[in-house]
Amino acid sequence: MSRPTVTLIWAMSADRVIGRDGDLPWHLPDDLKRFKRVTSGGSVIMGRKTWQSIGGKPLPDRQNIVVTRTDGFPAPGALIAPSLPSALAKVTTDRAFVIGGAALFAEALDEADRLEVTHIHADIEGDVLMPEVGWSGWSLVADEVHPADAAHAWPFSFRTYHRAGRSCGPSTNSS
Repeated sequence: MSRPTVTLIWAMSADRVIGRDGDLPWHLPDDLKRFKRVTSGGSVIMGRKTWQSIGGKPLPDRQNIVVTRTDGFPAPGALIAPSLPSALAKVTTDRAFVIGGAALFAEALDEADRLEVTHIHADIEGDVLMPEVGWSGWSLVADEVHPADAAHAWPFSFRTYHRAGRSCGPSTNSS
């Protein structure tokens, strides 16, 4: 199989917060629905803490790969890999999604073809930040703005970026 398209997918506040106390510091139902729709049928690659934060069970309809250096780490229903390159070598789908945490995002940025980002238009308190992204190397190809409403405390935007000069197929932003 040829190399899968590598996408980083995350939600972050205006001040780059992506986590608090081992969980998401917000509840955005539309973001969760989009995450499921975009990643279904692909492979999700996550660090050990992310695996634990989602309850230690695989996300359905996706190949799950956990990156950890802990020998014998129990992750029933998921593959274990000691590194990002090892995880990418285990991918059996044409799309690989890196879903966190911060250290894995930092390592995967150089490998990424696409970024699927939920930008929350507010500063939100948290203890985990998204690493800096060199945005000049990316082209915005889709931007879908959502106002705050009864189910979403903050306005947010779904944005899709492609690495400048690289073909990555159609946007996954559409319904």
